[in-house]
Amino acid sequence: MPRAERRPGSAGPGKARIARHKAREFAVQGLYEWLVSGSDTWDIIRHLRESDEYEAADAAFVERLVSGAIADADELSAWMQPFLDRPVNALSPVERAILLLAGFELRTAPEAEFGAPYRVVINEAVELAKLFGGTDGHKYVNGVVDKLAGAVRADERSVPGSRPAQ
Repeated sequence: MPRAERRPGSAGPGKARIARHKAREFAVQGLYEWLVSGSDTWDIIRHLRESDEYEAADAAFVERLVSGAIADADELSAWMQPFLDRPVNALSPVERAILLLAGFELRTAPEAEFGAPYRVVINEAVELAKLFGGTDGHKYVNGVVDKLAGAVRADERSVPGSRPAQ
């Protein structure tokens, strides 16, 4: 089986996965800041860059996630509302930030430069909810993101073996 070609200076698959996970952590923090303070997108990104741990994240991915989710926030909120049990504005800022991030990622095709398979998006959202959210927030996030994935990635989910048995 041929090995995937990598660009010179790019991280290996394990390092890239860790860098993208770190990027999602920073993106949730940035979206949280935006939801709570209403700060400008690029001020938020500058603030995130000041963290000592930022160099471990995929910086381009952080910027794409934060700027994209903020730019599309109204559309994403309206799109996810039917899958929620309360108004989107009644969600905790942490849950809302995670759902905006996951919704933005799900609406990006997996083949795109920054796209990810729906299962990765769900798993990452759950892990972020465990890290930043309330005690059982990850269960709520899992249920909502799974429904969002069904709405926007139905073709991907219908591929045999692409969804775990329930």
